[in-house]
Amino acid sequence: MSKIRVDHVFTSESVSEGHPDKVCDQISDAILDACLAEDSKSRVACETLTTTNLVVNAGEITCAGWDNIDPEAIARDVCRDIGYDREELEFCSETFEYINRLHGQSPDISQGVTEGEGLFAEQGAGDQGMMFGYASNATEELMPAPLAFSHRLLDELQKIRKAGTIPYLRPDSKSQVSIKHVDGKPVSIETIVISHQTDDVSLEQIREDLIKVCKDVLAPTGLLKDDTEYFINPTGKFVIGGPHGDAGLTGRKIIVDTYGGVGSHGGGAFSGKDPSKVDRSAAYYSRYAAKNIVAAGLADKCEIQVAYAIGVPKPLSINVDTYGSGTVDDHLIEEVLKSGEIFDFRPSALIADLGLMTPSGWSYRDSAAYGHFGRPQFPWEKTDKIEALRKALNL
Repeated sequence: MSKIRVDHVFTSESVSEGHPDKVCDQISDAILDACLAEDSKSRVACETLTTTNLVVNAGEITCAGWDNIDPEAIARDVCRDIGYDREELEFCSETFEYINRLHGQSPDISQGVTEGEGLFAEQGAGDQGMMFGYASNATEELMPAPLAFSHRLLDELQKIRKAGTIPYLRPDSKSQVSIKHVDGKPVSIETIVISHQTDDVSLEQIREDLIKVCKDVLAPTGLLKDDTEYFINPTGKFVIGGPHGDAGLTGRKIIVDTYGGVGSHGGGAFSGKDPSKVDRSAAYYSRYAAKNIVAAGLADKCEIQVAYAIGVPKPLSINVDTYGSGTVDDHLIEEVLKSGEIFDFRPSALIADLGLMTPSGWSYRDSAAYGHFGRPQFPWEKTDKIEALRKALNL
């Protein structure tokens, strides 16, 4: 019989807003934001491709105010804001070629997704599939520590880059953090990897500056050790990057977007999709429920799976797994979720509950870099169901 492991090292990565795939996610989501601002009932499935001095948009959009939207101008604004504003980067907001291949949504898909059409009177799911939500009390964000720390590093580095504090930084970067866990709790940071695009400056200078940033950001966690290893631009040089160094596509960073490989993923990407696509909205709602379960002290960690059929308003299944960390049985939590009294997983209900068609104080583009979860500005991060959950479980 194999021995149960009580300690292990788990690694997660993040990528910056200047990573070519994240450039695409942000363009797609900025176009979604513009559509919802014109028409809250917009149907959007917007894909973006980038490569050397080229941006291509393709997909399906139905929006009553589409004539007022200029997707090319949006793409250029996003790239300029990220920092792709110099010809020497070989991808420049002012000069890249732009190709638009967006068109209207298929009426076969629209039927049944729009309320009052199809086999059911109420709005059905925009596609079949399964979505997952996850939460853990490993960090203050109730997120897995390796991913949370990877995001923190790159978020700080983009602030430093835009402030000009380290003037040689360019937009593209990746991070990776490996953390030792004992009995499921993070106890030490074993290794940190930063690969950051830069001007052509000495590797010694880059390593000195970026290790200092790592220590400044992660020292408050108390998990850094004297022998924590740092790998900074380990190839020795990272000058060519962004869409010139590697083509980008919408939806290629689904693990960075979610939980860093902890828990499960249904396979669907988020960016460029309006909330009728349960790939996005139900994943957000599942996180909302899982986070409230952990915040209520019902479990140290929790994963929720929900499944849908296209055009059908009610979820086909809801599953709860607290990995043995629950203070009450998983099936009792599951029954509370299935009742719909606290969390209603019907697409129309969850969209209304989180205000996903009418963002206020946040935008979908905000979510397209540094993670869709664990940041307080998003409505699916609120913990307003704690007392209702505890009351429903007689706690």
